[in-house]
Amino acid sequence: MKLRPLNDRVIVKRLDQERKTSSGIVIPDNAGEKPDQGEVLAVGNGKFLDDGSVRAVGVKVGEKVLFGKYAGQTVKVDGEELLVLREEDIMAVVE
Repeated sequence: MKLRPLNDRVIVKRLDQERKTSSGIVIPDNAGEKPDQGEVLAVGNGKFLDDGSVRAVGVKVGEKVLFGKYAGQTVKVDGEELLVLREEDIMAVVE
């Protein structure tokens, strides 16, 4: 799979969260909330500024990021669910 996001867009794969509570109860997939953390798979060239220059995107491929619960657009590529976000939808990089 090769995706090349345009401008300031970022392709993210959601990271799975623990599906068990601390007491050992397993949460089914349809009952749990979607995780708001993911790994960056691809990054666009950057945002075009008013003066015509391009500001590079502030995240790199392989970094783990936090984003809003309803941020971005979900797409399915080769049977895998991915998220297309704008750089401004990313709240933080997990180090």
